[in-house]
Amino acid sequence: MAKQVKAKKEKSIEETLWDSANKLRGTVESSEYKHVVLGLIFLKFASDKFEERRSELIAEGKEKYLEMKEFYNMKNIFFLPEESRWSFIIQNSKQNDIALKIDTALHTVEKNNPALKGALPDNYFSRLNMDVSKLAALLDTINNIDTIKDKQQDIVGRVYEYFLSKFALAEGKGKGEFYTPKSIVNLIAEMIEPYKGVIYDPACGSGGMFVQSIKFIENHHGNKKEISIYGQEYTATTYKLAKMNLAIRGISANLGDVPADTFGRDQHPDLKADFIMANPPFNQKDWRASDELVDDPRWRGYDVPPTSNANYAWILNMVSKLSENGVAGFILANGALSGGGEEYKIRRKLIENDVVESIVILPRSMFYTTDISVTLWILNKNKKARTVQLPDASKNYRDRQNEILFLDLREKGIPFEKKFTQFSEENITEITETYHNWQTDLDTYKNVPEFCFSATLEDVIAKDFSLVPSKYVEFVNRDENIDFDDKMKVLQKDFSELLQAEAASKNDLLTVFKELGYEIEL
Repeated sequence: MAKQVKAKKEKSIEETLWDSANKLRGTVESSEYKHVVLGLIFLKFASDKFEERRSELIAEGKEKYLEMKEFYNMKNIFFLPEESRWSFIIQNSKQNDIALKIDTALHTVEKNNPALKGALPDNYFSRLNMDVSKLAALLDTINNIDTIKDKQQDIVGRVYEYFLSKFALAEGKGKGEFYTPKSIVNLIAEMIEPYKGVIYDPACGSGGMFVQSIKFIENHHGNKKEISIYGQEYTATTYKLAKMNLAIRGISANLGDVPADTFGRDQHPDLKADFIMANPPFNQKDWRASDELVDDPRWRGYDVPPTSNANYAWILNMVSKLSENGVAGFILANGALSGGGEEYKIRRKLIENDVVESIVILPRSMFYTTDISVTLWILNKNKKARTVQLPDASKNYRDRQNEILFLDLREKGIPFEKKFTQFSEENITEITETYHNWQTDLDTYKNVPEFCFSATLEDVIAKDFSLVPSKYVEFVNRDENIDFDDKMKVLQKDFSELLQAEAASKNDLLTVFKELGYEIEL
């Protein structure tokens, strides 16, 4: 019997492009290289849209308007002078000065379209001294992608998303802060439901939170025009990534005039946001000098966050930006859930002010920059408003004032890229349904061991205002009254004493053998 030949899996556009782009790596750092690749994809997409609009004008008999930018901008299409068009780049792709021509093209696009100010790579290609043949091969690969062929598929958006995640993976621990894994962003969007209003991200990275917010609206048949987007990003190259990422999808956003530190130079001081989605830097040290920002209005009503760690500075920045019915979903290191000093005082006041709605422990290995478990916080300035917004006579409504929902997701998730974890669609559905049922429907929501627990203010006071979920969520294989932190300290102490005793017994044994005239090692 003839041996069957296994069908070869066809590569996706993203994989094909990644393989081609990877050939450029080596002399180019990935932190720089991503701007090269994403800049080219942007230029191809902008050119395809430009040529499509150009053909429309010709079909309408408006040839005399072909070089007038207004007739492109009116359709939210970037105007491209001849030297910025993809066809010009391809015609010259084998020339030794192709890097200079690409730099010139990107510069000219930005100069002719104010919305792109500060967005595109600046002199990357000439400066990086790339191999001309490898660059030409990458250009040929990108040239084969028709970015606007399928109106229902966000091809360029898919490529951007794929590349951003791949770059975050490649840059590894300590880098890649520009990207929050997609399934986490999806979870936040499905929980806080940013249908309409103002969305803000104080540490927006490459803009992934905004992209998923818009996707949430589209998936739920909302209106993108009812959303306004504001953000801020400190790192200049990541600021460019965000502006490109949003521009390529036609998303209008105010990311501030320049990249800037959110604490030292708040570019949206009077903003009141209906929704905040964020993944700020974890455990940021020395974020301010001891005498700086002490009287900042963002801390009003709370203690001043400690200089040693910015976690609570990020929290209070977001609380200060929320509208009267605003909701925030953001990621922080687990250390912010407990601890003393100023952080304890701020956390206690947040709980007493009934701002904390839900604390969600995520599985380990979800982030490309750290393998530790981290926490999703949901803050709500007006918990009672949720029941008013979602009337349904079939449900037993009651506001969840002075209650906090704790969710432990450490056993959720599916494998991703061999060593990472991500949420499946089924995971996200289960989690968000539990959360929304808890918010609005007393008959449906139930505490589930090792998954969820609704704690009253009295419960939290009894735990001295700790927000560690394991102190509340019931575990079926242990006494509910055991404090895991204290138990671990006892076990560590017992283990240490056991090791010391073993070492002592070995020494006693060696002494006996030595007295008998034997020299041995244990």
